[in-house]
Amino acid sequence: MSLRSILLHPDSRLKKVCDPIDSVTPEIGKLAEDMLETMYEAPGIGLAAPQIGVMQRLFVMDCVKDEDTAQQPMVLINPEILWTSEERKSYEEGCLSIPDQFAEVSRPASVRMRWLGLDGKTHEEEFDQLWATCAQHELDHLNGKLFIDYLGPMKRQMITRKMEKLKRDRARG
Repeated sequence: MSLRSILLHPDSRLKKVCDPIDSVTPEIGKLAEDMLETMYEAPGIGLAAPQIGVMQRLFVMDCVKDEDTAQQPMVLINPEILWTSEERKSYEEGCLSIPDQFAEVSRPASVRMRWLGLDGKTHEEEFDQLWATCAQHELDHLNGKLFIDYLGPMKRQMITRKMEKLKRDRARG
């Protein structure tokens, strides 16, 4: 396993729709391992392949925050939403590609998703609470959408300017 570099907004790759994965290969397994390690190290609760520059439809997540509870890493390949609840929930979202920036985003409170697992089988599950928010946030990444795209233009521009400054500062080292 190895840590991968996380792309920072603005980066054109974060705005592109990702390609489906044809089959579960050892390379996809290695990618998922690297992504989980990178996500836990960051630390975060979700990471989508385009955030590390891989333009494929895969994300990882683990929304267990309690240190006394076992981790529940999930790998979702070619995920799709089958159903969303009418009830909505607002959650203060952040993103590893937009560090230290948070904003309230309203999304369906529950979602049913289908995806391919590393075992090559189709899985289906209903997510709610933080898991639902995270799954929708990560699926957005696979479709070239960021959580700041749900915000008004002023707030979005302010965050983008902060990120451009952060990238300049990091480039100077």
